[in-house]
Amino acid sequence: MKHPHKLPPLWLCILLDTIGLVTYLIPGWGEWADVGWAPFSAFLFYLLFGGKTGVIGAIINFIEESVPFADAIPMFTIGYFIRRREISNSSNSLESKQ
Repeated sequence: MKHPHKLPPLWLCILLDTIGLVTYLIPGWGEWADVGWAPFSAFLFYLLFGGKTGVIGAIINFIEESVPFADAIPMFTIGYFIRRREISNSSNSLESKQ
């Protein structure tokens, strides 16, 4: 049985985390850019991960992007490894049932 949600590519997760950090390269622009990036980032997180991981991660991602100077947390990359573990655990439980 296939897991209901795909595992997004790790490179894409790292890229999206990097975009969240890039806003701080231009002084004074970082927090203003996060006003637009936070909801878009949360939406992308939900689209990439879906399900419970996507909903919870999108909420946490939105909060993390909205809080000043909290952008150093790589939420997409963390979500990647959580989803990878979910898929692995799902595969292992299916194999043990057979």
